[in-house]
Amino acid sequence: MDANPPVAKKKPVTRSFHGRDVVDDYEWLRDKDNSEVLAHLTAENAYTDARTAHLKPLEDVVFNEVKSRIRETDLSVPVRSGQWWYFSRTEEGKSYPTMCRIPVDTADASASWTPPEIVPGEPAAREQVMLDCNVLAEGEEFFSLGAASVTVDGTLLAYSTDTVGDERFTLRIKDLVNGVLLEDALEGIAYGATWVGDDYLFYQRVDDAWRPHEIWRHKIGTPESEDVCVFREEDEAYWTGLGVTRSEHFLLVSTASKTTSETWYLDVSQKTGDPEGELTCIRPREKDVQYDVDHVVVGGDDAWLVVREELDGLPNGEVGHCPVGTIAGFDDASYEVLVPHRDDVRIEGVDCFADHLVLATRENAIEQLSLMDVSDAAGGWGRFEPIEFDEEIYSAGTVGNSEWESPVLRVSYTSYVTPAQVWEIDLRTGERMLRREQTVLGDFDRSRYTASRRWVTASDGARIPVSLIHRTDVDPLAEGTVHPVLLYGYGSYEASMDPYFSVFRLSMLDRGVVYVVAHVRGGGEMGRHWYEQGKMLQKTNTFTDFIAVADDLIAAGITSPQKMVAEGGSAGGLLMGAVANMAPDRFAGIEAVVPFVDPLTSILMPELPLTVTEWEEWGDPYHDPDVYDYMSTYAPYENVTAQAYPPILAISGLNDTRVLYVEPTKWIAKLREVAGDVDGGGDFLLKTDMTSGHGGVSGRYEKWRQSAFETAWELDRMGATELLD
Repeated sequence: MDANPPVAKKKPVTRSFHGRDVVDDYEWLRDKDNSEVLAHLTAENAYTDARTAHLKPLEDVVFNEVKSRIRETDLSVPVRSGQWWYFSRTEEGKSYPTMCRIPVDTADASASWTPPEIVPGEPAAREQVMLDCNVLAEGEEFFSLGAASVTVDGTLLAYSTDTVGDERFTLRIKDLVNGVLLEDALEGIAYGATWVGDDYLFYQRVDDAWRPHEIWRHKIGTPESEDVCVFREEDEAYWTGLGVTRSEHFLLVSTASKTTSETWYLDVSQKTGDPEGELTCIRPREKDVQYDVDHVVVGGDDAWLVVREELDGLPNGEVGHCPVGTIAGFDDASYEVLVPHRDDVRIEGVDCFADHLVLATRENAIEQLSLMDVSDAAGGWGRFEPIEFDEEIYSAGTVGNSEWESPVLRVSYTSYVTPAQVWEIDLRTGERMLRREQTVLGDFDRSRYTASRRWVTASDGARIPVSLIHRTDVDPLAEGTVHPVLLYGYGSYEASMDPYFSVFRLSMLDRGVVYVVAHVRGGGEMGRHWYEQGKMLQKTNTFTDFIAVADDLIAAGITSPQKMVAEGGSAGGLLMGAVANMAPDRFAGIEAVVPFVDPLTSILMPELPLTVTEWEEWGDPYHDPDVYDYMSTYAPYENVTAQAYPPILAISGLNDTRVLYVEPTKWIAKLREVAGDVDGGGDFLLKTDMTSGHGGVSGRYEKWRQSAFETAWELDRMGATELLD
């Protein structure tokens, strides 16, 4: 075993802002084209491999456990779009899915909405393979499918691929009638692609900072040089988005910052629309006002269904409606509130169908779906009625509902102990039909696992929701017994860490681990205020909340610092870096995945991806010295001190666009320099995948292997390597 970690050279540069000079010895590691940098990353990987070589048997065991639980030859629930049922297949031994379809049986009106019964591994009658991602990925070290969109008439497929990991895609168009690729090709575009009719494709381009700033229109059969830019966003804080309403009547183009939005529309209906027409702004942007619109038809009248929120007054949002067209103001007589604002309920969105609306809300960290009948028979606008579920802690959402006039609603459902399910609800009768449940092979029995909610009081009195998942025969509160704990946190961007089932988590639970999710401020679990209290100049609440949860777990006797490991990724990696500095003695290990641990340096570089738009999340240290000073107090890289840190494992991807590999690379180098010789301190490890980006390795087997490596390291740090009886 190599006992000598790589030592990065010190090449000091000085950063000067607001009269503050900061010397950075490791900023030179930012140049990934520098052979010296690549050599350093290679040495780091070799050191990590050497230091974790003793875990390889456990990694193999975990990998095989996971592999044995997953049905490798499987398929998704077919989704109807137009006159086809679309689905994907996976096959044992193949890393990527195959996109397939079969025609709808239109001879039987009722059966035409019932998904066909398809057997995994066996081709169905009249099945057509549209796209085999395994073929596209041949010879590539990395592969990711972006768009996969079919024209209304089902004849053309637009798909985009990324073979680098930087989330910049190349789009091609395939003729599904004869299987031939068209000459049309678009380079360097963003994720999505939207068909309007059968001849026009709208897509987004990104600027040098990877910001989707332009919407372009491409006409099939014409060269890319003739494409037309239909919308350009000049403000660097805004990102664009686009899509066609489920009714296929309108193209909607959105542009939004973290706090403000604006939407434009274009009539693209077959009868009155013109794909080459001019966009119309629904309502000009207004600072700290966000709104989303969708098209709905009620009582024969076209209307906008509006989800609107204002930072000052309507932070959790309201739902309203108004006639299609421009909106003079939300206090205008034509705008009517359908679902008023509530302080304790966050409105997440509304799905619109020909006869029904589906409202998604969140209350006390739990999602709720509700239905409203807007059919002619119902007489217009009605009331939302909740869809009830049995478990106390769960996740539910709409999924695979592409058809405007569908008589059924697809709903996804899962929990910490319930494998992912897809249900169909008959919108006329309310009857439910289970269409698919994630297969967990082996002796899995959900009754052997338990999930519960705990509330922890923060130092300022805030009540933090905490989720605990464990084996049913493990009592976290049993007197005199401390348990290994994996404490997970995120806490940024109003992202909610909702319950989901994980076969990887089973490998922890079956070794006695209590898996804990701290729903800290900065996330969206408790509404907009929960987010606002964990961002900008209140960001440190995210960190102190996480530490409060750790302290509660220790004080309650659930665990001890010698048996608790913390984990977070991306912005959650910033959380990991901060708590490592603030409370290193609480943890036996910390894993930080693609961690945002040098936020001040990044946010001071407007030319980097995400920087300008991030100023509304973290603050603007470039122009505001108060923000600069505040971020300086918590930025993990800048606050490394000579103290005993627990062992730390950092994971990164060389081609990551969102959090550049240089951040964890610098962080580990500085930890070694400043704290590497402190008595009682842990080992600092960096593992960089040299072919991937923010999402890590791309093939499913490679992902399982990477997760098995990380799980083995965490189990070892928790002292939980043996299975329970």
